[in-house]
Amino acid sequence: MHHHHLSNSYFQKAQELIPGGVNSPVRACKSVGCDPIFIEKGEGCRLYDVDGNQYIDYVCSWGPMIIGHAHPKVRAAIAEALASGTSFGAPTWREVALAQKIVELVPSIEQVRLVNSGTEATMSAIRLARGYTGRKKILKFDGCYHGHADSFLVKAGSGLATLGIPGSPGVPEEIVSNTLAVPFNDLEVLKTVLDREGDEIAAIVVEPVPANMGVVLPREDFLPKLREWTEEKGIVLIFDEVITGFRLAPGGAQEYFQVMPDLTCLGKIIGGGLPVGAYGGKQEIMEKIAPVGPVYQAGTLSGNPLATAAGLATLEVLSRPGFYEVLEERAEALGNGLVEIAGKHGVTCCLQRKGSMMTTFFGQRGPVVDFEAALKSDTDLYARFFRHMLEEGVYLAPSQFEAGFVSMAHGWDVIEETLMDAESVFKNLA
Repeated sequence: MHHHHLSNSYFQKAQELIPGGVNSPVRACKSVGCDPIFIEKGEGCRLYDVDGNQYIDYVCSWGPMIIGHAHPKVRAAIAEALASGTSFGAPTWREVALAQKIVELVPSIEQVRLVNSGTEATMSAIRLARGYTGRKKILKFDGCYHGHADSFLVKAGSGLATLGIPGSPGVPEEIVSNTLAVPFNDLEVLKTVLDREGDEIAAIVVEPVPANMGVVLPREDFLPKLREWTEEKGIVLIFDEVITGFRLAPGGAQEYFQVMPDLTCLGKIIGGGLPVGAYGGKQEIMEKIAPVGPVYQAGTLSGNPLATAAGLATLEVLSRPGFYEVLEERAEALGNGLVEIAGKHGVTCCLQRKGSMMTTFFGQRGPVVDFEAALKSDTDLYARFFRHMLEEGVYLAPSQFEAGFVSMAHGWDVIEETLMDAESVFKNLA
């Protein structure tokens, strides 16, 4: 049995000092019925908590750690940058190198601007799209999460769904009224909205593979139609690839599905575990940003030397030949194994996977095609699954509505160990 004495005492103290004791809400583990564990260190695919328990980690810091924790190449790169100082608020060569790598890898990006988080990337891309088109409205899809900027907190999936927060207190009505939300995968509703107010819409923003209502797969014609219709209406198409960027392929979901957006938002993997975001796309649009254009966006720590060093080292590792093939094989083995075990023990669930990201929707026969469907999941059953797996030494996302991630550090032995743990857990759940 694991004990969590130190974690619990840290959490008690944290709750006095930090709202809810956490700096990002889902970490509070409310929906899975336990207190958070405090992490001491990560190595490869494992996490070690302050009480000395170890876990196989399938959260991977919510996606960034695609080559595992404390990767020697990333540590060396950060150490090298660190020796010269941590921040200058002036240009450094690594920003140029990282920008070049992004432009090389992501097919639709001609120019890119570095920021510090996925939220910063999406809010900047939206402002840019509005400045470029001179229009006000944006359209998003129910259950897609694009960070916590005001415009995006309309039917925003994951964290809000996990905590059962209605709408978005703190977001003014006039902002909400400029954000249209339609069901993901529903081309009919989308067509109706576009016919009615397409010429007032500055941008459509979408996670090409949503991972914030759990992993939901786009219908085969969904992304191509989005591209076609936005082009017809002069709407800027923004792919939020904060999660799918460098996760589904070196060039992200746009390379995987061969659909090219006008702007792309990146984060997570691009910083190799340090805070980096980016938005980029067609030069003609990107040239509207200050100092070349009138749309203002700035940041003291943008292009930070440590963060760019970590990002560059990570992108170097994942652009090696065969990287994604190996990752796919391991993720597939894990996914298929889980489905088989659940079936054997008569636990109803539907596992949805794209590449090395996956979600097991409990109490669902599937497929889960949109947010409304995702919300029908049995969150109590997921909570039990989470707690039992934690007890077995497997660390999963503390929410039914998040994705799990496999990293290059998850070797075959670890996948087998996970499936053995799952075997005993599913027996208990049945």
